[in-house]
Amino acid sequence: MSKILLEFFKECPPNECLDLITMLLNPIKSAYYLTLASLAVGLTPIVAQAQATPQQTVSIQFAGMVGDQAFSCEESYMLGTTETMMMPTDFRLYVSEVALIDTDGNAVMVELEQDGQWQYENVALLDFEDGTGTCANGTAETRTEVVGTVPEGEYEGVRFTLGVPFDLNHADATLAASPLNLTAMWWNWQGGYKFLRADFENHTMTSEATQIETKGEGHHPSHHGSDSSETHGTEQNHTGQGHGDHSDGHSEHGESAIVPGIAVHIGSTGCQVPMGEQQPTACNNPNRAEVVMSNFDVAENVVITDLAALLADNDLTENDPDTPPGCMSSPEDSDCLGIMTNLGIPFAEEDSPEQTVFRMQ
Repeated sequence: MSKILLEFFKECPPNECLDLITMLLNPIKSAYYLTLASLAVGLTPIVAQAQATPQQTVSIQFAGMVGDQAFSCEESYMLGTTETMMMPTDFRLYVSEVALIDTDGNAVMVELEQDGQWQYENVALLDFEDGTGTCANGTAETRTEVVGTVPEGEYEGVRFTLGVPFDLNHADATLAASPLNLTAMWWNWQGGYKFLRADFENHTMTSEATQIETKGEGHHPSHHGSDSSETHGTEQNHTGQGHGDHSDGHSEHGESAIVPGIAVHIGSTGCQVPMGEQQPTACNNPNRAEVVMSNFDVAENVVITDLAALLADNDLTENDPDTPPGCMSSPEDSDCLGIMTNLGIPFAEEDSPEQTVFRMQ
Protein backbone atom coordinates (compact mmCIF):
# COMPACT_ATOMS: atom_id res chain seq x y z
CA MET A 1 0.00 0.00 0.00
CA SER A 2 2.85 2.41 0.87
CA LYS A 3 4.45 1.79 -2.55
CA ILE A 4 1.16 2.58 -4.31
CA LEU A 5 0.74 5.87 -2.43
CA LEU A 6 4.40 6.80 -3.04
CA GLU A 7 4.01 6.34 -6.81
CA PHE A 8 0.75 8.29 -6.73
CA PHE A 9 2.29 11.29 -4.96
CA LYS A 10 5.29 11.28 -7.32
CA GLU A 11 2.93 11.96 -10.24
CA CYS A 12 0.70 14.38 -8.31
CA PRO A 13 1.06 18.17 -8.98
CA PRO A 14 2.12 19.99 -5.75
CA ASN A 15 -1.03 22.09 -5.33
CA GLU A 16 -3.32 19.08 -5.86
CA CYS A 17 -1.25 16.92 -3.51
CA LEU A 18 -1.66 19.50 -0.74
CA ASP A 19 -5.44 19.37 -1.12
CA LEU A 20 -5.37 15.58 -1.13
CA ILE A 21 -3.27 15.44 2.05
CA THR A 22 -5.76 17.79 3.74
CA MET A 23 -8.64 15.50 2.82
CA LEU A 24 -6.76 12.42 4.02
CA LEU A 25 -6.41 13.99 7.45
CA ASN A 26 -10.19 13.75 7.79
CA PRO A 27 -10.71 10.09 8.89
CA ILE A 28 -14.22 9.90 7.44
CA LYS A 29 -13.26 11.29 4.07
CA SER A 30 -9.95 9.42 3.86
CA ALA A 31 -11.45 5.97 3.19
CA TYR A 32 -13.72 7.48 0.54
CA TYR A 33 -10.97 9.34 -1.31
CA LEU A 34 -8.47 6.50 -1.00
CA THR A 35 -11.03 4.24 -2.63
CA LEU A 36 -11.56 6.76 -5.44
CA ALA A 37 -7.81 7.11 -5.88
CA SER A 38 -7.33 3.36 -6.17
CA LEU A 39 -10.13 3.14 -8.72
CA ALA A 40 -8.50 5.97 -10.73
CA VAL A 41 -5.32 3.92 -11.17
CA GLY A 42 -7.24 0.71 -11.99
CA LEU A 43 -6.77 -1.02 -8.61
CA THR A 44 -9.22 -3.05 -6.52
CA PRO A 45 -10.91 -0.73 -4.02
CA ILE A 46 -8.84 -0.52 -0.87
CA VAL A 47 -11.80 -1.19 1.45
CA ALA A 48 -12.86 -4.31 -0.45
CA GLN A 49 -9.25 -5.43 -0.64
CA ALA A 50 -8.95 -5.22 3.14
CA GLN A 51 -12.12 -7.27 3.64
CA ALA A 52 -11.31 -10.03 1.15
CA THR A 53 -9.61 -13.05 2.75
CA PRO A 54 -8.48 -15.96 0.57
CA GLN A 55 -10.40 -19.13 1.42
CA GLN A 56 -9.52 -22.78 1.10
CA THR A 57 -11.88 -25.74 0.81
CA VAL A 58 -11.48 -28.48 3.41
CA SER A 59 -12.96 -31.95 3.64
CA ILE A 60 -12.85 -33.50 7.11
CA GLN A 61 -13.09 -37.27 6.78
CA PHE A 62 -15.02 -39.49 9.21
CA ALA A 63 -15.29 -43.27 9.43
CA GLY A 64 -17.43 -45.69 11.40
CA MET A 65 -15.54 -48.51 13.09
CA VAL A 66 -16.09 -51.23 15.64
CA GLY A 67 -12.82 -51.53 17.51
CA ASP A 68 -10.22 -52.13 14.83
CA GLN A 69 -12.79 -53.37 12.29
CA ALA A 70 -14.50 -51.24 9.66
CA PHE A 71 -18.23 -50.79 10.28
CA SER A 72 -20.50 -52.89 8.08
CA CYS A 73 -24.21 -53.67 8.11
CA GLU A 74 -23.37 -57.23 7.04
CA GLU A 75 -21.02 -58.10 9.90
CA SER A 76 -21.57 -59.19 13.48
CA TYR A 77 -19.44 -57.87 16.32
CA MET A 78 -18.70 -59.01 19.87
CA LEU A 79 -19.67 -56.02 21.99
CA GLY A 80 -19.98 -54.99 25.61
CA THR A 81 -18.52 -56.42 28.79
CA THR A 82 -19.93 -59.88 28.02
CA GLU A 83 -18.86 -59.82 24.35
CA THR A 84 -22.41 -60.29 23.09
CA MET A 85 -22.69 -60.96 19.36
CA MET A 86 -24.54 -58.00 17.84
CA MET A 87 -25.34 -56.88 14.32
CA PRO A 88 -25.93 -53.18 13.61
CA THR A 89 -29.16 -51.97 12.03
CA ASP A 90 -28.43 -48.21 12.05
CA PHE A 91 -25.48 -45.89 12.61
CA ARG A 92 -25.94 -42.13 12.05
CA LEU A 93 -25.05 -38.94 13.89
CA TYR A 94 -25.23 -35.17 13.66
CA VAL A 95 -22.16 -32.99 14.19
CA SER A 96 -22.16 -29.21 14.39
CA GLU A 97 -19.98 -26.17 15.13
CA VAL A 98 -17.08 -27.73 13.23
CA ALA A 99 -13.82 -25.78 13.53
CA LEU A 100 -10.15 -26.17 12.70
CA ILE A 101 -7.52 -25.11 15.23
CA ASP A 102 -4.74 -22.91 13.90
CA THR A 103 -1.09 -22.88 14.99
CA ASP A 104 -1.87 -20.22 17.62
CA GLY A 105 -4.49 -22.45 19.22
CA ASN A 106 -7.45 -20.46 17.89
CA ALA A 107 -10.57 -22.31 16.74
CA VAL A 108 -11.54 -21.15 13.24
CA MET A 109 -15.11 -22.06 12.28
CA VAL A 110 -15.60 -24.03 9.09
CA GLU A 111 -18.20 -22.40 6.84
CA LEU A 112 -20.14 -25.48 5.81
CA GLU A 113 -21.08 -26.01 2.19
CA GLN A 114 -24.86 -25.65 1.92
CA ASP A 115 -25.49 -28.64 -0.33
CA GLY A 116 -29.22 -29.02 0.33
CA GLN A 117 -28.74 -32.63 1.38
CA TRP A 118 -26.16 -33.40 4.05
CA GLN A 119 -25.36 -29.99 5.53
CA TYR A 120 -27.55 -27.13 6.73
CA GLU A 121 -26.28 -23.97 8.41
CA ASN A 122 -23.67 -25.29 10.87
CA VAL A 123 -25.02 -28.86 11.13
CA ALA A 124 -23.86 -31.91 9.17
CA LEU A 125 -25.25 -35.46 9.04
CA LEU A 126 -22.87 -38.42 8.99
CA ASP A 127 -24.43 -41.67 7.79
CA PHE A 128 -22.41 -44.89 8.01
CA GLU A 129 -25.21 -47.38 7.29
CA ASP A 130 -25.81 -48.25 3.63
CA GLY A 131 -29.18 -50.01 3.56
CA THR A 132 -27.65 -53.49 3.17
CA GLY A 133 -27.82 -56.54 5.42
CA THR A 134 -29.46 -55.81 8.76
CA CYS A 135 -29.67 -52.12 7.82
CA ALA A 136 -32.27 -52.89 5.13
CA ASN A 137 -34.59 -50.19 6.46
CA GLY A 138 -31.90 -47.55 6.07
CA THR A 139 -30.68 -45.67 3.00
CA ALA A 140 -28.24 -46.69 0.27
CA GLU A 141 -26.53 -43.31 0.41
CA THR A 142 -23.75 -42.82 2.94
CA ARG A 143 -21.92 -39.72 4.10
CA THR A 144 -18.48 -39.77 5.67
CA GLU A 145 -17.20 -36.20 5.34
CA VAL A 146 -17.85 -32.63 6.39
CA VAL A 147 -17.09 -30.10 3.63
CA GLY A 148 -16.62 -26.37 3.96
CA THR A 149 -14.20 -23.46 3.74
CA VAL A 150 -11.77 -21.75 6.11
CA PRO A 151 -9.34 -18.87 5.63
CA GLU A 152 -6.08 -19.98 4.05
CA GLY A 153 -3.53 -20.90 6.68
CA GLU A 154 -1.93 -23.65 8.70
CA TYR A 155 -4.13 -25.79 10.95
CA GLU A 156 -3.15 -28.49 13.42
CA GLY A 157 -6.36 -29.61 15.10
CA VAL A 158 -10.11 -30.11 14.74
CA ARG A 159 -13.05 -29.43 17.02
CA PHE A 160 -16.73 -30.35 16.65
CA THR A 161 -19.85 -30.96 18.68
CA LEU A 162 -21.85 -34.17 18.67
CA GLY A 163 -25.40 -32.85 18.45
CA VAL A 164 -27.68 -30.22 16.97
CA PRO A 165 -27.50 -26.66 18.39
CA PHE A 166 -30.41 -25.67 20.61
CA ASP A 167 -31.77 -23.08 18.16
CA LEU A 168 -32.20 -25.78 15.48
CA ASN A 169 -32.95 -28.73 17.73
CA HIS A 170 -36.57 -28.06 18.65
CA ALA A 171 -38.45 -27.64 15.40
CA ASP A 172 -40.78 -29.70 13.24
CA ALA A 173 -38.70 -32.23 11.32
CA THR A 174 -41.45 -32.61 8.73
CA LEU A 175 -40.92 -28.98 7.71
CA ALA A 176 -37.16 -28.73 8.22
CA ALA A 177 -34.50 -28.54 5.54
CA SER A 178 -32.37 -31.60 4.82
CA PRO A 179 -30.65 -33.21 6.67
CA LEU A 180 -32.85 -32.11 9.59
CA ASN A 181 -35.93 -33.59 7.88
CA LEU A 182 -35.19 -37.23 8.80
CA THR A 183 -37.91 -38.33 11.19
CA ALA A 184 -35.90 -41.44 12.09
CA MET A 185 -33.43 -39.00 13.67
CA TRP A 186 -36.09 -37.00 15.54
CA TRP A 187 -38.10 -37.58 18.70
CA ASN A 188 -40.56 -34.68 18.84
CA TRP A 189 -40.68 -30.90 19.31
CA GLN A 190 -39.82 -31.18 22.98
CA GLY A 191 -36.95 -33.63 22.79
CA GLY A 192 -35.66 -32.59 19.39
CA TYR A 193 -33.24 -34.68 17.36
CA LYS A 194 -31.35 -37.87 18.07
CA PHE A 195 -27.78 -36.65 17.93
CA LEU A 196 -26.52 -40.22 17.66
CA ARG A 197 -28.47 -43.28 16.57
CA ALA A 198 -26.83 -46.70 16.85
CA ASP A 199 -29.18 -49.70 16.81
CA PHE A 200 -28.38 -53.40 17.03
CA GLU A 201 -29.90 -56.86 16.74
CA ASN A 202 -28.73 -59.52 19.16
CA HIS A 203 -27.17 -62.44 17.29
CA THR A 204 -25.73 -64.33 20.24
CA MET A 205 -26.40 -68.01 19.58
CA THR A 206 -27.07 -70.36 22.48
CA SER A 207 -28.47 -73.87 22.61
CA GLU A 208 -31.86 -72.45 23.54
CA ALA A 209 -32.43 -69.06 21.87
CA THR A 210 -30.94 -65.77 20.87
CA GLN A 211 -32.05 -63.27 23.46
CA ILE A 212 -31.20 -60.51 25.87
CA GLU A 213 -32.59 -61.23 29.33
CA THR A 214 -33.91 -58.18 31.11
CA LYS A 215 -33.58 -57.54 34.81
CA GLY A 216 -37.32 -57.44 35.43
CA GLU A 217 -39.79 -55.76 33.07
CA GLY A 218 -39.27 -56.72 29.41
CA HIS A 219 -39.69 -54.55 26.35
CA HIS A 220 -40.23 -55.53 22.75
CA PRO A 221 -38.71 -52.88 20.50
CA SER A 222 -40.13 -51.97 17.17
CA HIS A 223 -37.60 -52.15 14.33
CA HIS A 224 -34.86 -49.58 14.84
CA GLY A 225 -34.16 -48.82 11.22
CA SER A 226 -35.39 -45.71 9.49
CA ASP A 227 -38.45 -45.80 7.29
CA SER A 228 -37.64 -47.36 3.94
CA SER A 229 -39.17 -44.33 2.22
CA GLU A 230 -36.57 -41.97 3.69
CA THR A 231 -34.57 -39.91 1.25
CA HIS A 232 -32.33 -36.92 1.79
CA GLY A 233 -33.40 -33.55 0.48
CA THR A 234 -37.14 -34.21 0.73
CA GLU A 235 -39.64 -33.64 3.52
CA GLN A 236 -40.93 -36.68 5.39
CA ASN A 237 -44.04 -37.13 7.51
CA HIS A 238 -43.44 -37.75 11.19
CA THR A 239 -45.04 -40.97 12.38
CA GLY A 240 -44.42 -43.66 14.96
CA GLN A 241 -41.88 -41.86 17.17
CA GLY A 242 -42.19 -41.71 20.94
CA HIS A 243 -43.39 -38.52 22.64
CA GLY A 244 -41.99 -37.00 25.79
CA ASP A 245 -40.50 -40.19 27.26
CA HIS A 246 -38.22 -40.90 24.27
CA SER A 247 -39.42 -44.48 24.26
CA ASP A 248 -39.39 -44.74 20.46
CA GLY A 249 -42.37 -47.04 20.38
CA HIS A 250 -41.11 -49.70 22.83
CA SER A 251 -43.96 -51.43 24.65
CA GLU A 252 -44.00 -53.13 28.03
CA HIS A 253 -44.70 -56.82 28.62
CA GLY A 254 -44.22 -59.46 31.33
CA GLU A 255 -41.38 -60.01 33.74
CA SER A 256 -39.20 -61.79 31.17
CA ALA A 257 -39.21 -61.47 27.44
CA ILE A 258 -37.02 -62.00 24.43
CA VAL A 259 -35.58 -58.67 23.38
CA PRO A 260 -34.05 -59.00 19.93
CA GLY A 261 -31.96 -55.84 20.04
CA ILE A 262 -30.99 -52.56 21.65
CA ALA A 263 -31.13 -48.94 20.59
CA VAL A 264 -28.74 -46.17 21.59
CA HIS A 265 -30.37 -42.81 20.90
CA ILE A 266 -28.54 -39.81 22.32
CA GLY A 267 -30.36 -36.48 22.55
CA SER A 268 -31.49 -33.76 24.94
CA THR A 269 -33.81 -34.60 27.84
CA GLY A 270 -35.57 -32.66 30.56
CA CYS A 271 -36.62 -29.97 28.10
CA GLN A 272 -39.10 -27.52 29.62
CA VAL A 273 -41.91 -26.17 27.45
CA PRO A 274 -43.81 -23.06 28.60
CA MET A 275 -47.57 -23.32 28.85
CA GLY A 276 -49.21 -22.90 25.45
CA GLU A 277 -45.93 -23.33 23.54
CA GLN A 278 -44.47 -26.20 21.54
CA GLN A 279 -40.78 -25.40 21.75
CA PRO A 280 -38.78 -25.57 24.99
CA THR A 281 -36.78 -22.67 26.33
CA ALA A 282 -34.08 -24.87 27.92
CA CYS A 283 -33.15 -28.49 28.59
CA ASN A 284 -31.87 -29.81 31.90
CA ASN A 285 -29.72 -32.35 30.07
CA PRO A 286 -28.42 -30.97 26.75
CA ASN A 287 -26.38 -34.16 26.20
CA ARG A 288 -24.08 -32.62 23.60
CA ALA A 289 -20.41 -33.59 23.51
CA GLU A 290 -17.57 -31.34 22.39
CA VAL A 291 -14.71 -33.24 20.77
CA VAL A 292 -11.24 -31.74 20.30
CA MET A 293 -8.34 -33.45 18.53
CA SER A 294 -4.82 -32.02 18.47
CA ASN A 295 -2.22 -32.78 15.82
CA PHE A 296 -4.98 -33.44 13.31
CA ASP A 297 -3.99 -33.01 9.67
CA VAL A 298 -7.08 -32.53 7.50
CA ALA A 299 -5.23 -33.86 4.45
CA GLU A 300 -4.04 -37.03 6.20
CA ASN A 301 -6.17 -37.92 9.23
CA VAL A 302 -9.65 -39.37 9.73
CA VAL A 303 -12.05 -38.99 12.67
CA ILE A 304 -13.09 -42.46 13.84
CA THR A 305 -16.43 -43.08 15.58
CA ASP A 306 -16.04 -46.39 17.44
CA LEU A 307 -19.14 -48.40 18.39
CA ALA A 308 -17.08 -50.86 20.45
CA ALA A 309 -15.84 -47.98 22.60
CA LEU A 310 -19.40 -46.66 22.89
CA LEU A 311 -20.67 -49.92 24.43
CA ALA A 312 -17.46 -51.00 26.16
CA ASP A 313 -18.88 -50.64 29.70
CA ASN A 314 -22.35 -52.11 29.10
CA ASP A 315 -23.54 -55.64 29.77
CA LEU A 316 -25.70 -56.22 26.70
CA THR A 317 -27.26 -59.35 28.18
CA GLU A 318 -29.13 -57.25 30.77
CA ASN A 319 -31.35 -54.19 30.71
CA ASP A 320 -32.47 -51.81 33.44
CA PRO A 321 -36.07 -52.64 34.51
CA ASP A 322 -38.89 -50.48 33.17
CA THR A 323 -36.71 -48.89 30.51
CA PRO A 324 -36.44 -49.46 26.75
CA PRO A 325 -33.64 -51.84 25.71
CA GLY A 326 -30.47 -49.81 25.35
CA CYS A 327 -30.32 -46.09 26.14
CA MET A 328 -32.80 -43.33 25.31
CA SER A 329 -30.73 -40.70 27.17
CA SER A 330 -32.93 -40.71 30.28
CA PRO A 331 -30.99 -39.84 33.46
CA GLU A 332 -33.07 -42.49 35.26
CA ASP A 333 -31.77 -45.25 32.96
CA SER A 334 -28.64 -46.82 34.43
CA ASP A 335 -27.87 -48.44 31.07
CA CYS A 336 -26.98 -44.96 29.81
CA LEU A 337 -24.24 -44.32 32.36
CA GLY A 338 -21.43 -46.16 30.59
CA ILE A 339 -22.50 -44.87 27.17
CA MET A 340 -22.68 -41.23 28.28
CA THR A 341 -19.38 -41.56 30.12
CA ASN A 342 -17.66 -42.85 27.00
CA LEU A 343 -19.10 -39.94 25.01
CA GLY A 344 -17.76 -37.47 27.57
CA ILE A 345 -21.25 -36.26 28.50
CA PRO A 346 -22.14 -35.35 32.13
CA PHE A 347 -24.82 -37.78 33.26
CA ALA A 348 -26.84 -38.42 36.42
CA GLU A 349 -24.86 -35.80 38.36
CA GLU A 350 -21.58 -37.44 37.36
CA ASP A 351 -18.80 -35.21 36.07
CA SER A 352 -17.90 -35.27 32.40
CA PRO A 353 -14.87 -37.49 31.77
CA GLU A 354 -12.72 -37.46 28.66
CA GLN A 355 -14.56 -39.09 25.76
CA THR A 356 -13.29 -42.35 24.22
CA VAL A 357 -15.71 -42.91 21.33
CA PHE A 358 -14.01 -40.55 18.85
CA ARG A 359 -10.37 -40.93 17.96
CA MET A 360 -7.96 -39.86 15.24
CA GLN A 361 -6.45 -42.19 12.69
